[in-house]
Amino acid sequence: MHTQTILASVLALCGLVASSPVEVAERQAASKLRIMPLGDSITEITCWRAFVWDQLAEAGLASQVQYVGSQNSNPQNCKPNTANWDEHHEGHSGWLAIDIANNYLTGWLQKTPADIVMFMLGTNDVFRGHSTTDIMAAYTKMINIMRAANPKMKIIVDLVIPLSTGGAGVNQINAAIPAWAKGLNSTDSPILIADCNTGFPTSDLRDGVHPNIAGDKIIASRVGPLLLQLVKQSLGK
Repeated sequence: MHTQTILASVLALCGLVASSPVEVAERQAASKLRIMPLGDSITEITCWRAFVWDQLAEAGLASQVQYVGSQNSNPQNCKPNTANWDEHHEGHSGWLAIDIANNYLTGWLQKTPADIVMFMLGTNDVFRGHSTTDIMAAYTKMINIMRAANPKMKIIVDLVIPLSTGGAGVNQINAAIPAWAKGLNSTDSPILIADCNTGFPTSDLRDGVHPNIAGDKIIASRVGPLLLQLVKQSLGK
């Protein structure tokens, strides 16, 4: 056996062989708390995700967490204070809560597991004429899928932001969420409600549906503190 081979074997046994940069990066990523921003276009083509990341960075937590999801994009060219913010997410423009629950969420959580999921869904379901009962049933199915993937999943459900016109269906979803969340809440897998609706003026919608920058900051101000709370609890801080 060559001297180099012997030395490599000894170093390997002692755990002294240097890891490759890829291996180091993979280990670091695996040790981070995983947060999935889940939703439709109000998650995908907006900037509130970036502003929430700023809050994580300001709290000194950015190095210990990561956003996860099959998407890695910044369609609005958001420019938060944190230049290297994590752009991963599971926001899909035009998608329904019902379809996500029935066809996609299980696979997404298998491919990109999460410790915390934060979601706002239902706007597109309302546009397509689905009832509040059907939408809330989809919410329930999503919670069950999340907990099957991770029994200690922590969940933030956002009250849906208003629409400039035809928002009755959104109001009905929001009215149903508190009792629904209370009924499904558990110690191991808490459900918190981020009120992104109260005090959100329709003038902060850029097109009657999606938030402008001011609207993004409102959403971030309601979601961020709850996320920080869950992150700190999860990290034992």
